[in-house]
Amino acid sequence: MNLVWGGIGMAARGFWSVLVLVLWRTSSACPTVCTCTGFRVSCVDPERSIVAFPVLSDAEMENVTDIYIANQSSFSSINDKDLTFYRNLRNLTVTSTKLTYVSRDAFRNNLKLQYLNLKDNNLSSLSWKTFRHLNISYLALLGNPLRCSCENVWMRQWRGEEGDAADLLCVEEHGQRRALSRLTLPNCVVPTVSLRPQRVTLTVGSNITLTCNTSGTPTPNLTWTTCRLTSNHKNVTTEQFSELRLSRVSALDNECRITCSSENIAGESEASLQLDVLFPPKISKLMDAISDHHWCIPFSVSGNPQPTLSWLFRGEPVAEGTFISTRIHDYSEHEYHGCLQLDSPTHINNGQYTLLASNAFGDDSKAIFAHFMHDPWNDTTATDSLYYDDTPLGPPEDRVAVYVVVGIAAVTFAGFVLMLVILKFGRNSKFGIKGFVLFHNVPVEVVGR
Repeated sequence: MNLVWGGIGMAARGFWSVLVLVLWRTSSACPTVCTCTGFRVSCVDPERSIVAFPVLSDAEMENVTDIYIANQSSFSSINDKDLTFYRNLRNLTVTSTKLTYVSRDAFRNNLKLQYLNLKDNNLSSLSWKTFRHLNISYLALLGNPLRCSCENVWMRQWRGEEGDAADLLCVEEHGQRRALSRLTLPNCVVPTVSLRPQRVTLTVGSNITLTCNTSGTPTPNLTWTTCRLTSNHKNVTTEQFSELRLSRVSALDNECRITCSSENIAGESEASLQLDVLFPPKISKLMDAISDHHWCIPFSVSGNPQPTLSWLFRGEPVAEGTFISTRIHDYSEHEYHGCLQLDSPTHINNGQYTLLASNAFGDDSKAIFAHFMHDPWNDTTATDSLYYDDTPLGPPEDRVAVYVVVGIAAVTFAGFVLMLVILKFGRNSKFGIKGFVLFHNVPVEVVGR
């Protein structure tokens, strides 16, 4: 009986597992009316229409780069979250459908989108804000009943590489069509904006006021976009005029980009500048020497204009050349990162190194003691290695004992060789010389033949 109930329990669990799997696949699989092949999703069957973009698994949607929707009579909108997980989407075509609405945030997560074909749908309007964050190179809108309204005026100024902006028609209130490129509407002017001054160069601690003026109809909204400013700042805005006041400008705001934007329903315009803050050098980092392909004393230095760098070794200027030189490897976070590179330094190069940085607005210095190798003739340490490696040397008295043993062995070997030479040439003397040779203090008679 237990065996039977156990079998029933296993069967039940198996049934529910299969059911869950089927339901999951139903909710995340490719619809039967579409074709999903790796990087492409295509839905073109006019008999069985989809109402929204297919919802696949997260991984599948992540891989899709092309979506083609056509002849779908029930497809009417592109909403905020419909394309959220299609992050790598590059080409989107929605044509010959009942599409009437595209949300301003429809493509918020589709930063790679470049090709957008919305031909032959039912769009009456489309906001420029839908595309403001994208780098669209192709936009097609022909065949839509676009209204001759201010919100569609931006289309005639489309600056994409390709598209049909020049051929777009719009529908007037009484139903007549006219070229959007020739449309002139009262109280509908795309904003223009000007920023003064256009270039800003100032010393650290200075004050400056940036002014932004705009024109356009309806009255545009002015906004400032900046980096995360460290300097004290204040924004004062009236209808078509705005000031950004910076006081006690910080060196940390050097290269900060500041943009004044003006926008209304007809479009937008913007003007930008980059702060050029002049300040004296500051050495933020000078570290112990490290060994890689070469020995390197790492440093990080800031300053504008770029500081001139030089070194002192034990208080004397370093003559840079093939074997010792300053290298800048990177510029980031407003700092120059590099090192003093030394090729195969020895104990002679041990000592204090001082980095000097200077420009027209000041100077800075910082010192560090670098140790590359112990002096083999004046080594008083008992545990440090010759270089910074993992092979330790023994105490000095051990090394002296080794030298003595090696010396005795060398003398003994030389004596043995000398004895062999004397024995050989003594026995074969041309002059028949006889005599005795001491061999380990025992006299041996040598007789010539």
